[in-house]
Amino acid sequence: MHHIRLLLLTSSLFFLLSSCKNSGHLVSQDDHKYTNALINESSPYLLQHAHNPVDWHPWNEETLEKAKREDKLLIISIGYAACHWCHVMEHESFEDEEVAQLMNDHFLPVKVDREERPDVDDIYMTACNLVSGRGGWPLNAFAMPDGRPVWAGTYFPKDNWIDLLKQFINLKKNNPTKLEDSADRLTSGVKSVGLMELVSIPEIFPSENLAEAMSKMNFQIDSKKGGRQGAPKFPMPNNYELLLKYSHLTGDASSFESTLLTLDNMANGGIYDHVGGGFARYSVDADWKAPHFEKMLYDNGQLVGLYSMAYRKTQNDLYKRVVEQTLEFIEREMTSSEGGFFSSLDADSEGEEGKFYVWTEEELSAEIKDPDLLAVAKKYYSTEPNGNWEHTNILHVTESLEDIANKLEIGVDRLNNNVKAINSKLLKAREQRVRPGLDDKILTGWNALMISGYTEAYKAFQDEKYLQKAIESTQFLLKNQMDEDFRLNRNFKEGRSSINAFLDDYVALTKALLDLYEVTFDYNWIETAIGLTDYSLSHFQNRENGMFYRKSDIDPPLVAKSIETSDNVIPATNSMMARNLFRLGEMMYNENYLKISKQMFANMYTDIDTGQQPGFYSNWIQQWLDYVDPPYEIVIVGKETKTKAKELFQNYLGNAIVIGSDHDENRIPLIQHKYVEGKTMIYVCENKVCQLPVEDVNEALKMMK
Repeated sequence: MHHIRLLLLTSSLFFLLSSCKNSGHLVSQDDHKYTNALINESSPYLLQHAHNPVDWHPWNEETLEKAKREDKLLIISIGYAACHWCHVMEHESFEDEEVAQLMNDHFLPVKVDREERPDVDDIYMTACNLVSGRGGWPLNAFAMPDGRPVWAGTYFPKDNWIDLLKQFINLKKNNPTKLEDSADRLTSGVKSVGLMELVSIPEIFPSENLAEAMSKMNFQIDSKKGGRQGAPKFPMPNNYELLLKYSHLTGDASSFESTLLTLDNMANGGIYDHVGGGFARYSVDADWKAPHFEKMLYDNGQLVGLYSMAYRKTQNDLYKRVVEQTLEFIEREMTSSEGGFFSSLDADSEGEEGKFYVWTEEELSAEIKDPDLLAVAKKYYSTEPNGNWEHTNILHVTESLEDIANKLEIGVDRLNNNVKAINSKLLKAREQRVRPGLDDKILTGWNALMISGYTEAYKAFQDEKYLQKAIESTQFLLKNQMDEDFRLNRNFKEGRSSINAFLDDYVALTKALLDLYEVTFDYNWIETAIGLTDYSLSHFQNRENGMFYRKSDIDPPLVAKSIETSDNVIPATNSMMARNLFRLGEMMYNENYLKISKQMFANMYTDIDTGQQPGFYSNWIQQWLDYVDPPYEIVIVGKETKTKAKELFQNYLGNAIVIGSDHDENRIPLIQHKYVEGKTMIYVCENKVCQLPVEDVNEALKMMK
């Protein structure tokens, strides 16, 4: 939770900003006193506000034209369905008729679902950060009728919000030039954030500088609990994908230990749902114990992939259980009948955060009748009679299986069986509780992250249902979200898509398609990935610096163009684009793709090399590794290609591009002329130079460092 200090915008603006936290509830369909224009939207978040007395409008060109025509300041309120403090502010202010009248009479109120419109969110979140140095949701921005931001903050209690409204009403009436001046300055600041120059590409990107960046990254890891030091703690899956990869390629023990420490503590902590599977968005404390209970698809998709990679490296049964249980949760609660994946589950139920997930010891006793089994539950999950968190218990594990088994005087196998029985009973009981709200919109980019997670799980565990789910969900996206010219839609709900896709969607789906190719060797996936990449080059690229805008050139422009470069809980769109171009360029001998990718990295190199927070460049640093230690190209050709690939993928490969075919495939250069009748040959290549082929997977693995 981010607390934002008192800020002075001008001599006439002085307010209290508060914090940003998340969860939600869904709108009832009963008769309502008020109905606004959001009733025609499909976003669950917007529909939650459709019966507020505030006369909300959706973000579109018609709304902006209305604001200009009526000469009204915009109030742009941005959040998402699982956002707790968004709904607190809704209840306190947006459902209040006095507040609504002030907003309706003097402003044009606009509601935005940040998950549907990351481009709009990015503009006004940048403005909020420029004003205060902090940000979060709900995000409430005041803007000129043309959309230029004047000021932005986050959550406000009702009285502070009314004071703020009155100050802007007064400024608009008595000192409009101050608003214009503020809009000009803040908009210039927002525009400057995305500026980047084309730089010359150096001969090399030094390995010693890379080692320094990784040392700095390891230093910032919590040495006791893993993750970044301090609180709150976010999973940041790409950080640990990088550390795992770096440790594998270099033998760096610190990176390996940081990864396992973090994965172990997240899997045992309260941030993980031990009963039903899946991870919460973050932990509010430094120990991974107390989650902010909302569950996001994008976190779980990436974490499934990360734990699957880690299992291939370690064969740790804890990681296997996390993946299997999380995918059971995804299938049970987050999968649509059409084959897509829903976006999120709220933190709240019955108006209380976490109520669906926590247990008093009395509740545990009511559900677990066997006293021996109950004793195991209390010990294993570290419960306390008066609660281990706010008078109730968050289920979490604080000791090793061996230590718990010894204290209970039972074997580890029996303990595991008991825990399964406990979880089964608690899951069945939990299903009778009032469920958290579900945001059932389907987002292309987030679905792609989940598809990549399923693909990694298939590599690790060879479960055919994981592969089939990945294929089924990809086919759903291509059928419903992609046009013949490879243009994508962003959202899907109840058969309707209404928003043109952003770069986020193109890069995530391209990566998912390439991941699918590696486990199927179906060239159609590559062909579609190339189509999406070329469309992105045509409609998103900044020709002057080689980077990519988040928003397509076929969409109406915003007041500033956003270029996302910092990796966060999801890697930056530009780092994903650069890595896709590198991967496709290597696979297809496409020098143009490789040149653009290298130019993008060169543009970022100084910031990455000199930055004090390498965790916010983790996906870029993975590309740096590709230049320092180029990936192996593994080519498998013959009738048993898929069998050999499955055996190969039992191992963590670290840095490799895998291609294959059961015949002499002429569309992929590295496969040409490698087919040997009656045999399945494995070629290990570096920079397109291949060693002598072998038939045994273990022999091929020996050829790799």
